[in-house]
Amino acid sequence: MSDSTNNGILGIGSRIKHPAYGDGVVIRLHKVAYECSFMTYGIKMVGKEYDKWQVIEAVTAETGVTFNEVEKSLMKILRAWSDISEEVPLGDRWVGGTMILKPEDDSLQSKEIPIESFFHKIVMVRDRLRVMEQRINASKGLNDEEKVNLQQYITRIYGSLTTFNVLFQNSREQFHGEKTR
Repeated sequence: MSDSTNNGILGIGSRIKHPAYGDGVVIRLHKVAYECSFMTYGIKMVGKEYDKWQVIEAVTAETGVTFNEVEKSLMKILRAWSDISEEVPLGDRWVGGTMILKPEDDSLQSKEIPIESFFHKIVMVRDRLRVMEQRINASKGLNDEEKVNLQQYITRIYGSLTTFNVLFQNSREQFHGEKTR
Protein backbone atom coordinates (compact mmCIF):
# COMPACT_ATOMS: atom_id res chain seq x y z
CA MET A 1 0.00 0.00 0.00
CA SER A 2 1.04 3.59 -0.50
CA ASP A 3 2.13 5.78 2.39
CA SER A 4 0.05 8.66 0.99
CA THR A 5 -3.26 7.17 2.15
CA ASN A 6 -4.87 7.57 5.57
CA ASN A 7 -4.24 4.46 7.67
CA GLY A 8 -3.45 2.48 4.52
CA ILE A 9 -6.95 3.06 3.12
CA LEU A 10 -7.22 4.01 -0.55
CA GLY A 11 -9.56 6.83 -1.49
CA ILE A 12 -12.07 7.10 -4.30
CA GLY A 13 -10.26 7.59 -7.59
CA SER A 14 -7.19 5.55 -6.61
CA ARG A 15 -5.85 3.67 -9.63
CA ILE A 16 -4.87 0.06 -9.08
CA LYS A 17 -3.69 -2.98 -11.03
CA HIS A 18 -5.13 -6.30 -9.87
CA PRO A 19 -3.30 -9.52 -10.85
CA ALA A 20 -6.53 -11.14 -12.08
CA TYR A 21 -8.77 -8.20 -13.06
CA GLY A 22 -6.15 -5.82 -14.52
CA ASP A 23 -6.35 -2.02 -14.44
CA GLY A 24 -9.03 -0.49 -12.26
CA VAL A 25 -10.15 2.40 -10.11
CA VAL A 26 -11.61 2.55 -6.60
CA ILE A 27 -15.13 3.95 -7.02
CA ARG A 28 -16.66 3.41 -3.55
CA LEU A 29 -15.51 2.62 -0.02
CA HIS A 30 -17.29 0.10 2.18
CA LYS A 31 -16.49 -0.91 5.77
CA VAL A 32 -14.35 -3.90 4.82
CA ALA A 33 -14.03 -3.66 1.05
CA TYR A 34 -13.34 -1.41 -1.92
CA GLU A 35 -15.76 -1.30 -4.81
CA CYS A 36 -13.57 -1.13 -7.90
CA SER A 37 -14.31 -0.65 -11.56
CA PHE A 38 -12.04 -2.71 -13.79
CA MET A 39 -11.53 -2.03 -17.50
CA THR A 40 -12.23 -5.61 -18.57
CA TYR A 41 -14.17 -7.18 -15.71
CA GLY A 42 -16.50 -4.37 -14.62
CA ILE A 43 -17.29 -3.63 -10.98
CA LYS A 44 -15.83 -5.98 -8.35
CA MET A 45 -15.56 -5.92 -4.56
CA VAL A 46 -12.03 -6.29 -3.17
CA GLY A 47 -11.34 -6.62 0.56
CA LYS A 48 -9.45 -3.76 2.19
CA GLU A 49 -6.93 -6.26 3.55
CA TYR A 50 -6.03 -7.45 0.02
CA ASP A 51 -2.37 -6.68 -0.72
CA LYS A 52 -1.59 -8.50 -3.97
CA TRP A 53 -2.45 -5.59 -6.25
CA GLN A 54 -0.24 -2.74 -7.35
CA VAL A 55 -1.30 0.78 -6.39
CA ILE A 56 -0.60 2.89 -9.47
CA GLU A 57 -1.90 6.20 -8.09
CA ALA A 58 -3.18 6.50 -4.53
CA VAL A 59 -5.78 9.10 -3.64
CA THR A 60 -6.05 10.04 0.01
CA ALA A 61 -9.13 8.59 1.65
CA GLU A 62 -11.22 11.36 3.15
CA THR A 63 -14.24 11.19 5.36
CA GLY A 64 -17.34 12.98 4.18
CA VAL A 65 -16.64 12.94 0.44
CA THR A 66 -19.07 15.20 -1.39
CA PHE A 67 -21.04 14.23 -4.47
CA ASN A 68 -19.19 16.94 -6.40
CA GLU A 69 -15.81 15.40 -5.50
CA VAL A 70 -17.01 11.95 -6.56
CA GLU A 71 -18.32 13.38 -9.83
CA LYS A 72 -14.99 15.08 -10.56
CA SER A 73 -13.11 11.86 -9.80
CA LEU A 74 -15.39 9.87 -12.07
CA MET A 75 -14.93 12.36 -14.93
CA LYS A 76 -11.15 12.14 -14.50
CA ILE A 77 -11.35 8.36 -14.56
CA LEU A 78 -13.56 8.29 -17.65
CA ARG A 79 -11.24 10.64 -19.53
CA ALA A 80 -8.21 8.56 -18.62
CA TRP A 81 -9.65 5.09 -19.27
CA SER A 82 -12.41 5.23 -21.86
CA ASP A 83 -13.45 6.29 -25.33
CA ILE A 84 -16.01 8.71 -23.93
CA SER A 85 -15.50 12.17 -25.35
CA GLU A 86 -16.07 15.42 -23.54
CA GLU A 87 -18.25 18.23 -24.79
CA VAL A 88 -16.00 20.52 -26.81
CA PRO A 89 -17.49 23.84 -27.94
CA LEU A 90 -17.35 24.93 -31.56
CA GLY A 91 -16.10 28.49 -32.15
CA ASP A 92 -19.01 30.95 -32.06
CA ARG A 93 -18.51 32.22 -35.59
CA TRP A 94 -19.04 28.68 -36.98
CA VAL A 95 -22.25 27.80 -35.12
CA GLY A 96 -25.03 27.15 -37.63
CA GLY A 97 -22.54 27.27 -40.51
CA THR A 98 -22.25 24.94 -43.47
CA MET A 99 -19.19 23.41 -45.04
CA ILE A 100 -19.45 23.13 -48.82
CA LEU A 101 -17.40 20.62 -50.80
CA LYS A 102 -17.46 21.73 -54.42
CA PRO A 103 -15.78 19.63 -57.12
CA GLU A 104 -13.92 21.35 -59.94
CA ASP A 105 -16.20 19.64 -62.49
CA ASP A 106 -19.43 21.71 -62.60
CA SER A 107 -21.39 18.70 -63.82
CA LEU A 108 -20.86 17.07 -60.41
CA GLN A 109 -23.01 17.99 -57.44
CA SER A 110 -21.62 19.86 -54.43
CA LYS A 111 -21.96 18.43 -50.94
CA GLU A 112 -23.06 20.55 -47.97
CA ILE A 113 -22.29 19.41 -44.43
CA PRO A 114 -23.28 21.24 -41.23
CA ILE A 115 -20.06 22.47 -39.60
CA GLU A 116 -21.26 21.10 -36.24
CA SER A 117 -21.32 17.56 -37.72
CA PHE A 118 -17.87 17.93 -39.24
CA PHE A 119 -16.50 19.43 -36.01
CA HIS A 120 -17.95 16.55 -33.97
CA LYS A 121 -16.08 14.08 -36.20
CA ILE A 122 -12.82 16.03 -35.77
CA VAL A 123 -13.25 15.97 -31.97
CA MET A 124 -13.91 12.20 -32.09
CA VAL A 125 -10.67 11.70 -34.06
CA ARG A 126 -8.79 13.76 -31.46
CA ASP A 127 -10.30 11.82 -28.56
CA ARG A 128 -9.54 8.46 -30.15
CA LEU A 129 -5.94 9.53 -30.76
CA ARG A 130 -5.69 10.38 -27.05
CA VAL A 131 -7.03 6.94 -26.10
CA MET A 132 -4.55 5.33 -28.51
CA GLU A 133 -1.72 7.28 -26.83
CA GLN A 134 -2.83 6.03 -23.40
CA ARG A 135 -3.02 2.45 -24.61
CA ILE A 136 0.41 2.66 -26.22
CA ASN A 137 1.89 4.05 -22.99
CA ALA A 138 0.22 1.30 -20.93
CA SER A 139 1.15 -1.51 -23.31
CA LYS A 140 3.36 -4.17 -21.80
CA GLY A 141 4.01 -5.74 -25.23
CA LEU A 142 5.95 -2.73 -26.50
CA ASN A 143 9.42 -1.71 -25.39
CA ASP A 144 10.24 1.96 -24.70
CA GLU A 145 11.73 2.55 -28.15
CA GLU A 146 8.60 1.20 -29.87
CA LYS A 147 6.40 3.36 -27.65
CA VAL A 148 8.43 6.49 -28.51
CA ASN A 149 8.26 5.70 -32.24
CA LEU A 150 4.47 5.25 -32.11
CA GLN A 151 4.12 8.45 -30.05
CA GLN A 152 6.05 10.34 -32.74
CA TYR A 153 3.57 9.15 -35.39
CA ILE A 154 0.67 10.31 -33.25
CA THR A 155 2.35 13.70 -32.73
CA ARG A 156 2.71 14.03 -36.51
CA ILE A 157 -0.98 13.16 -36.94
CA TYR A 158 -1.84 15.94 -34.47
CA GLY A 159 0.36 18.26 -36.52
CA SER A 160 -1.53 17.34 -39.69
CA LEU A 161 -4.82 18.18 -37.98
CA THR A 162 -3.80 21.68 -36.81
CA THR A 163 -5.59 23.09 -39.89
CA PHE A 164 -8.84 22.45 -38.05
CA ASN A 165 -7.82 24.43 -34.93
CA VAL A 166 -9.73 27.40 -36.33
CA LEU A 167 -12.97 25.55 -35.47
CA PHE A 168 -12.24 25.24 -31.72
CA GLN A 169 -13.59 27.85 -29.33
CA ASN A 170 -10.86 27.20 -26.74
CA SER A 171 -7.20 27.00 -27.76
CA ARG A 172 -6.41 24.46 -24.98
CA GLU A 173 -8.55 21.90 -26.86
CA GLN A 174 -6.78 22.35 -30.19
CA PHE A 175 -4.35 19.99 -31.91
CA HIS A 176 -0.65 20.47 -31.20
CA GLY A 177 2.00 18.78 -33.31
CA GLU A 178 5.78 18.87 -33.05
CA LYS A 179 7.20 22.17 -31.87
CA THR A 180 9.55 23.80 -34.34
CA ARG A 181 12.69 25.34 -32.87
